Amino acid sequence: MSRAISKWETRITTLLIAGAMAAPLAPANAAEKKASVVLETLAVKGRAPKTGYDRSSFGGWADLDNDYCHTRDEILMRDLQSVTFDPEEKCQVQTGTFIDPYSGTRINFLQGRGTSNLVQIDHVVAVSDAWQKGAFKWGSATKISFYNDPLNLLAVQGRLNSQKGDGDAATWLPPQKSYRCSYVARQIAVKAKYSIWVTTAEKAAMKSILANCPGQLLPQN
Repeated sequence: MSRAISKWETRITTLLIAGAMAAPLAPANAAEKKASVVLETLAVKGRAPKTGYDRSSFGGWADLDNDYCHTRDEILMRDLQSVTFDPEEKCQVQTGTFIDPYSGTRINFLQGRGTSNLVQIDHVVAVSDAWQKGAFKWGSATKISFYNDPLNLLAVQGRLNSQKGDGDAATWLPPQKSYRCSYVARQIAVKAKYSIWVTTAEKAAMKSILANCPGQLLPQN
């Protein structure tokens, strides 16, 4: 003979079922999404005018996670190896080495006047490019988040970062061809995250690159 279920047990079961139904489904991991598939979800439009663009409105490097380290140093910590720090500044990277993803060149980083700019932090989707493709509508919080988002940041050779300027995939790609699939996938991930559109020429360039790596996945961070 089975035991009668108490009112309390019934209530607990009901709450658990309701909670399970109300809980949002875990979002698909970004790394499980193909870049070519996500590219097709991006809006395609022309560039908006650059009128009113002010890079300073994006706020510069910030400490969004409240660990007393600004984003620039956090990216240097992430991307460089054999990192050393300023003994008086716990977060300021003094030296390090890395393989520049854009050229494949090994570069030694040394903090200081005349040397720091040899390694720069690139916004993979350039700030001005984002502005002309949707960011002009953003509020301050979204601008600051975008500017400091590790997904959109890479330590790279300063000369190539300057060469790129505010170019998109239609006007600039890394000289190291083996990195182009990863580069384009990162741009797509950022544009999808922030609802930044692409131009017709930009989308065509991205599709051309991804045709060489149809299984290319979006980066996680």
